[in-house]
Amino acid sequence: MLSDRINSGATKIRLDGLENQGGQRLDELLEWLRMVGPANQCSLQPASSDASFRRYFRLVCSAGTLIVMDAPPEREHLHSFIEVDRLFAGVGVRVPEIVEYDLNRGFMLLEDFGSTSYLSTLDTETAAELYADAMQVLRLFNNDLDPGQSELPRYDHHLVQREMGLFEEWFLAGKLGIRLTKAEVELLQSAKAFLTQVMLEQPRVVVHRDFHSRNLMLVDGLNPGVLDFQDAVVGPLTYDLVSLLRDCYIAWPETAVVQWVRDYFDGLNLDGVDFEQYYRWFDLTGLQRHMKALGIFSRLDLRDGKSDYLGDIPRTFDYVQAVASRYAELSALDNFLTEIVSDRLSRVIPQ
Repeated sequence: MLSDRINSGATKIRLDGLENQGGQRLDELLEWLRMVGPANQCSLQPASSDASFRRYFRLVCSAGTLIVMDAPPEREHLHSFIEVDRLFAGVGVRVPEIVEYDLNRGFMLLEDFGSTSYLSTLDTETAAELYADAMQVLRLFNNDLDPGQSELPRYDHHLVQREMGLFEEWFLAGKLGIRLTKAEVELLQSAKAFLTQVMLEQPRVVVHRDFHSRNLMLVDGLNPGVLDFQDAVVGPLTYDLVSLLRDCYIAWPETAVVQWVRDYFDGLNLDGVDFEQYYRWFDLTGLQRHMKALGIFSRLDLRDGKSDYLGDIPRTFDYVQAVASRYAELSALDNFLTEIVSDRLSRVIPQ
């Protein structure tokens, strides 16, 4: 195994596909890899990027491959990744083994789960089996991790409100150029208060917080491999399930979603909570998440120059509209989305 050979000598590294991505940060990363990497010839290749300031590379050597994480310490913190990795691994979740890290520099070597994500594999033939595997992971979160003993941050009123502020600042104002009237500000405040209440009234569990098809990898043995968990919190029971089944990157017929939710619910033991109540939580928690996601996708484009997520905005907005239309408490929000936002969105990001 490649990780067994770490620190055995100076690594010789060839850049592959990174010729135009030089600079001081890459030079520092190469220096670190030469000190901690395996004692043979390796190549460093681009692996992936995400909706943060982290970058990922693949270190390809004769004995195998590893993933290299570059997390600039002034922007990202490795402590939370390390702690959540240990927490999840302790209850049997398949998370990458951490091979080596440098907290001060923000570098890490990790087990490589390959390049086959759930997103690249999901279709009508594979969905049932893949989602069943993913829901087993959620059962580990719900049943084997004690939120009361966890030192993870709490998904509290402040965090919920702050997330929803992204919808107004970056999606409505930033991307769509909508200037809110006093009445529109008030209806959004009312919707935020309602959704915050729904989020906070649910049983508390350990929440991955980004449990979707891009962060689940198809791996041999215990499937799936779980990534991007460093922002885990103690939060609402339904949050990870709606992240999985109402995914910003792939959509399913509502009949299929309802059946998957029911299958998961049937395996829970919730005193005094029927399926109607659970599904209401699922619906409205998803609405909060998708409003936040619209803000994040817009911010990635406007602030960070990452336009890859713009194509996911129409699908995510469809989720928001569909759920808002189902609840009397959100009728004002539904009207605003239908009469104002939908038209502006169709002109800014044509479907």
